[in-house]
Amino acid sequence: MNAEAHGTTAVPGPGADPASARGTWTPARARAAFREGLVAPTAGISRGYAQANLIIVPKAQAFDVLLFAQRNPKPCPLLGVLDAGQTSGPLLAGGDIRTDVPKYVVYEDGVPVAEPTDITSYWRDDLVTFIVGCSFTFETALQDAGLPVAHIDQGVNVPMYRTSRRCEDAGSMAGPLVVSMRSFPASRVADAVRITSRYPAVHGAPVHIGNPADLGIGDLSRPDFGDPVDIPDGHLPVFWACGVTPQAAVMESRPPLAIGHAPGHMLVTDARDIDYLVP
Repeated sequence: MNAEAHGTTAVPGPGADPASARGTWTPARARAAFREGLVAPTAGISRGYAQANLIIVPKAQAFDVLLFAQRNPKPCPLLGVLDAGQTSGPLLAGGDIRTDVPKYVVYEDGVPVAEPTDITSYWRDDLVTFIVGCSFTFETALQDAGLPVAHIDQGVNVPMYRTSRRCEDAGSMAGPLVVSMRSFPASRVADAVRITSRYPAVHGAPVHIGNPADLGIGDLSRPDFGDPVDIPDGHLPVFWACGVTPQAAVMESRPPLAIGHAPGHMLVTDARDIDYLVP
């Protein structure tokens, strides 16, 4: 499926640019690279542009997902919802939600059955796409303030963990809060809180700082999603609500079909990070 068919300009193949250059890609270029076969976590790609989580369900389950997001806005801040069967929208102008994410997860009765790079063969006209804010969006602001972002520096996916905290149920949807983790020197944690609190549409301030056991997390070296990162001495782990939470609810609630992004493999949108910055 070529870029022209999606109304975008053709770009070099996914191997044409080194990983170090991906931060300068426009969102359209990033989405085209994913469409043409690049599979990689999206942290650090298209710096300055917002990234987003996806949860896609049949229309019969869409109200419950919408209500779940409304009742749990910290992990599920909605940036947009596409009509049933719609495959593009303002956040991905000229793009296609079925092909423009590097990797997806397909669930049947709550069980992950495939991790395709293209969900065209799974698509149905009754599928409703929810676009959920992602904490990758505020990472540029953290880096610009001189705060290290370990998973970017170490070239791995962000670590994510199921917690013992429960989300508020909504109809058929129920599940645990999922968090992402970044560590910072103890003297800079307040800066991380201050910076991220100004991005409420993409999870905002952290939900916990310090002892992971308080969240029911037994071992930071064994994330439920993503990759472990090295935590230097003197750094504190800081936890943000994560947009993988709806997928954890899907696994618990077992709808007949659901599709999400593979954790850490986000939709790169046309919105600017600063669009979600509050004074």
